[in-house]
Amino acid sequence: MQVNILLDLKKDAKMFELLKYNSYWLKNLNRNPASIKEFKEEMKAKYHLRTTDKISDAIDNIDLISNVLSALK
Repeated sequence: MQVNILLDLKKDAKMFELLKYNSYWLKNLNRNPASIKEFKEEMKAKYHLRTTDKISDAIDNIDLISNVLSALK
């Protein structure tokens, strides 16, 4: 595996964890270093790190707070 990919993987604990549980990515990254982008996208989807996931979580939190405040009235 290329050094820059190894450094990229060690930098982020979530990527390392996903790699530990889905070891088929080791083979893919060894054979095709350009697949690191696909690996990062899968990691973001699995751990809900995409922008849309963050916005959805924020909306859910606002809705929860709104419901609690309306129940207290």
